[in-house]
Amino acid sequence: MANHEHISGSFADELEGVKNKLLEMGGLAEQQIKMAIEALNNDDKDVSKEVISRDDLVNELEVNIDEEASRIMALRQPAASDLRLVISVTKISTDLERIGDEAVKIARQVKILRQEPRSRTNYAEIKMIGERVSNMLRAALDAFTRLDPQAALGVKIEDKHVDDDFAAALDNMRVLMAEDASVIKSILCEIWVLKALERIGDHACNIAEQVIFLDKGIDVRHFSSAELRDLLAS
Repeated sequence: MANHEHISGSFADELEGVKNKLLEMGGLAEQQIKMAIEALNNDDKDVSKEVISRDDLVNELEVNIDEEASRIMALRQPAASDLRLVISVTKISTDLERIGDEAVKIARQVKILRQEPRSRTNYAEIKMIGERVSNMLRAALDAFTRLDPQAALGVKIEDKHVDDDFAAALDNMRVLMAEDASVIKSILCEIWVLKALERIGDHACNIAEQVIFLDKGIDVRHFSSAELRDLLAS
Protein backbone atom coordinates (compact mmCIF):
# COMPACT_ATOMS: atom_id res chain seq x y z
CA MET A 1 0.00 0.00 0.00
CA ALA A 2 2.77 2.43 0.92
CA ASN A 3 4.55 1.78 -2.37
CA HIS A 4 1.29 2.30 -4.30
CA GLU A 5 0.72 5.59 -2.50
CA HIS A 6 4.29 6.63 -3.32
CA ILE A 7 3.81 5.87 -7.02
CA SER A 8 0.46 7.69 -7.08
CA GLY A 9 2.01 10.66 -5.35
CA SER A 10 4.91 10.77 -7.79
CA PHE A 11 2.50 10.61 -10.74
CA ALA A 12 0.47 13.50 -9.33
CA ASP A 13 3.67 15.51 -8.90
CA GLU A 14 4.64 14.81 -12.51
CA LEU A 15 1.26 15.96 -13.78
CA GLU A 16 1.45 19.09 -11.64
CA GLY A 17 4.96 19.78 -12.90
CA VAL A 18 3.99 19.61 -16.56
CA LYS A 19 0.96 21.83 -15.87
CA ASN A 20 3.20 24.40 -14.19
CA LYS A 21 5.56 24.41 -17.18
CA LEU A 22 2.58 25.00 -19.44
CA LEU A 23 1.42 27.96 -17.36
CA GLU A 24 4.96 29.36 -17.40
CA MET A 25 4.91 29.06 -21.17
CA GLY A 26 1.53 30.80 -21.24
CA GLY A 27 2.89 33.67 -19.17
CA LEU A 28 5.79 34.12 -21.58
CA ALA A 29 3.46 34.10 -24.58
CA GLU A 30 1.24 36.71 -22.96
CA GLN A 31 4.28 38.91 -22.27
CA GLN A 32 5.36 38.57 -25.89
CA ILE A 33 2.02 39.89 -27.13
CA LYS A 34 2.11 42.91 -24.83
CA MET A 35 5.74 43.69 -25.60
CA ALA A 36 5.20 43.40 -29.34
CA ILE A 37 2.34 45.89 -29.27
CA GLU A 38 4.33 48.17 -26.97
CA ALA A 39 7.28 48.04 -29.39
CA LEU A 40 4.98 48.89 -32.29
CA ASN A 41 3.24 51.75 -30.53
CA ASN A 42 6.50 53.29 -29.27
CA ASP A 43 8.62 52.58 -32.36
CA ASP A 44 10.94 50.72 -30.00
CA LYS A 45 13.37 48.50 -31.86
CA ASP A 46 15.01 47.26 -28.64
CA VAL A 47 11.74 45.90 -27.28
CA SER A 48 10.94 44.34 -30.64
CA LYS A 49 14.32 42.55 -30.56
CA GLU A 50 13.56 41.34 -27.04
CA VAL A 51 10.28 39.81 -28.24
CA ILE A 52 12.12 37.98 -31.00
CA SER A 53 14.88 36.72 -28.70
CA ARG A 54 12.40 35.49 -26.07
CA ASP A 55 10.80 33.22 -28.63
CA ASP A 56 13.60 30.73 -28.00
CA LEU A 57 12.39 30.38 -24.40
CA VAL A 58 8.86 29.59 -25.55
CA ASN A 59 10.14 27.06 -28.07
CA GLU A 60 12.34 25.41 -25.45
CA LEU A 61 9.42 25.06 -23.07
CA GLU A 62 7.30 23.49 -25.79
CA VAL A 63 10.00 20.87 -26.41
CA ASN A 64 10.37 20.20 -22.67
CA ILE A 65 6.61 19.84 -22.23
CA ASP A 66 6.33 17.46 -25.17
CA GLU A 67 9.19 15.35 -23.87
CA GLU A 68 7.71 15.18 -20.38
CA ALA A 69 4.24 14.37 -21.72
CA SER A 70 5.67 11.60 -23.91
CA ARG A 71 7.55 10.17 -20.92
CA ILE A 72 4.39 10.20 -18.80
CA MET A 73 2.40 8.50 -21.56
CA ALA A 74 5.05 5.78 -22.00
CA LEU A 75 5.82 5.06 -18.36
CA ARG A 76 2.58 5.86 -16.54
CA GLN A 77 0.05 4.88 -19.20
CA PRO A 78 -2.51 7.33 -17.78
CA ALA A 79 -6.20 6.61 -18.16
CA ALA A 80 -9.41 8.64 -18.24
CA SER A 81 -9.06 12.22 -16.97
CA ASP A 82 -5.28 11.96 -16.53
CA LEU A 83 -4.92 10.90 -20.16
CA ARG A 84 -7.08 13.81 -21.28
CA LEU A 85 -4.89 16.16 -19.26
CA VAL A 86 -1.67 14.96 -20.88
CA ILE A 87 -3.23 15.18 -24.36
CA SER A 88 -4.57 18.68 -23.67
CA VAL A 89 -1.25 19.90 -22.32
CA THR A 90 0.55 18.93 -25.52
CA LYS A 91 -2.08 20.58 -27.70
CA ILE A 92 -2.15 23.76 -25.62
CA SER A 93 1.64 24.00 -25.71
CA THR A 94 1.47 23.91 -29.52
CA ASP A 95 -1.02 26.78 -29.53
CA LEU A 96 1.16 28.77 -27.13
CA GLU A 97 4.20 28.24 -29.35
CA ARG A 98 2.21 29.52 -32.32
CA ILE A 99 1.06 32.53 -30.30
CA GLY A 100 4.72 33.28 -29.68
CA ASP A 101 5.36 33.04 -33.41
CA GLU A 102 2.57 35.53 -34.12
CA ALA A 103 4.03 37.94 -31.55
CA VAL A 104 7.37 37.68 -33.34
CA LYS A 105 5.64 38.51 -36.63
CA ILE A 106 4.28 41.68 -35.02
CA ALA A 107 7.66 42.61 -33.58
CA ARG A 108 9.31 42.24 -36.98
CA GLN A 109 6.97 44.85 -38.45
CA VAL A 110 8.46 47.48 -36.13
CA LYS A 111 11.62 47.85 -38.23
CA ILE A 112 9.55 48.44 -41.39
CA LEU A 113 7.03 50.77 -39.78
CA ARG A 114 9.74 52.94 -38.21
CA GLN A 115 10.83 53.88 -41.74
CA GLU A 116 7.34 54.73 -43.00
CA PRO A 117 4.97 57.64 -42.31
CA ARG A 118 2.56 56.78 -39.52
CA SER A 119 -1.01 56.40 -40.73
CA ARG A 120 -4.03 58.17 -39.25
CA THR A 121 -5.03 54.98 -37.45
CA ASN A 122 -2.36 55.68 -34.81
CA TYR A 123 -2.60 51.92 -34.28
CA ALA A 124 -5.96 52.33 -32.53
CA GLU A 125 -7.42 49.09 -33.90
CA ILE A 126 -4.20 47.22 -33.19
CA LYS A 127 -4.18 48.36 -29.57
CA MET A 128 -7.87 47.53 -29.09
CA ILE A 129 -7.71 44.07 -30.67
CA GLY A 130 -4.35 43.40 -29.03
CA GLU A 131 -5.86 44.03 -25.61
CA ARG A 132 -8.80 41.79 -26.42
CA VAL A 133 -6.74 38.82 -27.52
CA SER A 134 -4.37 39.25 -24.56
CA ASN A 135 -7.39 39.10 -22.26
CA MET A 136 -8.67 36.05 -24.14
CA LEU A 137 -5.38 34.24 -23.65
CA ARG A 138 -5.29 35.09 -19.96
CA ALA A 139 -8.91 33.95 -19.54
CA ALA A 140 -8.24 30.69 -21.40
CA LEU A 141 -5.25 29.90 -19.20
CA ASP A 142 -7.22 30.80 -16.06
CA ALA A 143 -10.00 28.50 -17.24
CA PHE A 144 -7.44 25.73 -17.68
CA THR A 145 -6.02 26.32 -14.19
CA ARG A 146 -9.48 26.23 -12.58
CA LEU A 147 -10.94 23.69 -15.04
CA ASP A 148 -13.79 26.13 -15.68
CA PRO A 149 -15.67 25.25 -18.89
CA GLN A 150 -18.03 28.23 -18.55
CA ALA A 151 -15.08 30.61 -18.56
CA ALA A 152 -13.73 28.73 -21.58
CA LEU A 153 -17.06 29.28 -23.35
CA GLY A 154 -16.68 32.99 -22.65
CA VAL A 155 -13.38 32.95 -24.56
CA LYS A 156 -15.10 31.32 -27.53
CA ILE A 157 -17.82 33.97 -27.51
CA GLU A 158 -15.27 36.80 -27.26
CA ASP A 159 -13.53 35.52 -30.39
CA LYS A 160 -16.60 36.45 -32.45
CA HIS A 161 -16.18 40.06 -31.31
CA VAL A 162 -12.50 39.95 -32.29
CA ASP A 163 -13.45 38.68 -35.75
CA ASP A 164 -15.98 41.51 -36.13
CA ASP A 165 -13.43 44.12 -35.00
CA PHE A 166 -10.86 42.68 -37.40
CA ALA A 167 -13.27 42.91 -40.35
CA ALA A 168 -14.18 46.51 -39.44
CA ALA A 169 -10.51 47.46 -39.13
CA LEU A 170 -9.78 46.04 -42.59
CA ASP A 171 -12.62 48.09 -44.08
CA ASN A 172 -11.24 51.24 -42.45
CA MET A 173 -7.73 50.57 -43.71
CA ARG A 174 -8.92 50.00 -47.27
CA VAL A 175 -10.47 53.46 -47.16
CA LEU A 176 -7.27 55.02 -45.82
CA MET A 177 -5.18 53.43 -48.58
CA ALA A 178 -7.60 54.68 -51.22
CA GLU A 179 -7.42 58.21 -49.80
CA ASP A 180 -3.63 58.42 -49.37
CA ALA A 181 -1.26 56.29 -51.45
CA SER A 182 1.73 57.40 -49.35
CA VAL A 183 0.59 55.25 -46.42
CA ILE A 184 -0.11 52.07 -48.38
CA LYS A 185 3.07 50.31 -47.20
CA SER A 186 2.51 51.19 -43.55
CA ILE A 187 -1.16 50.20 -43.74
CA LEU A 188 -0.25 46.86 -45.27
CA CYS A 189 2.11 46.28 -42.33
CA GLU A 190 -0.71 47.16 -39.93
CA ILE A 191 -2.98 44.67 -41.68
CA TRP A 192 -0.26 42.03 -41.24
CA VAL A 193 -0.19 42.86 -37.52
CA LEU A 194 -3.96 42.68 -37.25
CA LYS A 195 -3.99 39.29 -38.94
CA ALA A 196 -1.41 38.05 -36.43
CA LEU A 197 -3.59 39.27 -33.57
CA GLU A 198 -6.65 37.62 -35.07
CA ARG A 199 -4.72 34.35 -35.23
CA ILE A 200 -3.71 34.76 -31.58
CA GLY A 201 -7.41 34.97 -30.75
CA ASP A 202 -7.97 31.73 -32.65
CA HIS A 203 -5.23 30.01 -30.67
CA ALA A 204 -6.74 31.26 -27.40
CA CYS A 205 -10.01 29.69 -28.56
CA ASN A 206 -8.22 26.41 -29.18
CA ILE A 207 -6.95 26.48 -25.60
CA ALA A 208 -10.48 27.14 -24.35
CA GLU A 209 -11.75 24.16 -26.34
CA GLN A 210 -9.18 21.95 -24.60
CA VAL A 211 -10.58 23.06 -21.24
CA ILE A 212 -14.03 21.87 -22.28
CA PHE A 213 -12.52 18.63 -23.58
CA LEU A 214 -10.85 18.13 -20.20
CA ASP A 215 -14.14 18.65 -18.37
CA LYS A 216 -16.51 16.78 -20.69
CA GLY A 217 -14.25 14.35 -22.53
CA ILE A 218 -15.74 15.52 -25.84
CA ASP A 219 -13.87 17.06 -28.78
CA VAL A 220 -15.65 20.40 -29.30
CA ARG A 221 -13.39 21.93 -31.95
CA HIS A 222 -16.22 22.17 -34.45
CA PHE A 223 -19.03 23.04 -32.04
CA SER A 224 -20.87 26.34 -32.39
CA SER A 225 -21.30 28.58 -29.33
CA ALA A 226 -24.95 27.50 -29.11
CA GLU A 227 -23.96 23.82 -29.18
CA LEU A 228 -21.38 24.46 -26.46
CA ARG A 229 -23.98 26.18 -24.28
CA ASP A 230 -26.25 23.16 -24.63
CA LEU A 231 -23.39 20.77 -23.83
CA LEU A 232 -22.36 22.68 -20.71
CA ALA A 233 -25.97 22.96 -19.56
CA SER A 234 -26.45 19.19 -19.73
